[in-house]
Amino acid sequence: MKTLSKLTVIAAVLFFVSCKQNPAEAPEHKAMVEEHQEMEASHEAMVKEHNTMKDDHQQMVSAHKNIENDSIHVVTEKNHTAVLAKHSELIAAHNTLIEKHAELEIKHASGEITLEQMISEHESMKDEHENMEKEHQQVATEHKRITEEDQKMMKDDQEKAKEAESDQK
Repeated sequence: MKTLSKLTVIAAVLFFVSCKQNPAEAPEHKAMVEEHQEMEASHEAMVKEHNTMKDDHQQMVSAHKNIENDSIHVVTEKNHTAVLAKHSELIAAHNTLIEKHAELEIKHASGEITLEQMISEHESMKDEHENMEKEHQQVATEHKRITEEDQKMMKDDQEKAKEAESDQK
């Protein structure tokens, strides 16, 4: 009888363990996967905007080649280069965050970490992502300010050149 009781207990434990829900099917896990997709979309937008910034920088440098020894434009280029470098670092850090988040999904889906651990780490990564998005907005705003300032200076330079040309006539 003792053996039968032990077998019954073991069978019951095996039954409950085998009926355990797949961690990947938990609503919290599914929500995390959706947020991961949003992070990836955000990252793609950052990369696209960074490429546009690099194109803008190239156009700026090309436009400045026609200006003789204009230190103001050189300073603008340096400021713009610094913004691009900061944005590039941000994108690299965001990419690392996305990779960590993907690993978190795998760890939870495989049962390597608990739901509570997953939620805690996910919230931390989500906060980090939101901070990176804010930093991205600041960089984008700074880029826009520098670009607009440069365009204004270029326009002023063109007007001055026209005035100088008409004065010589």
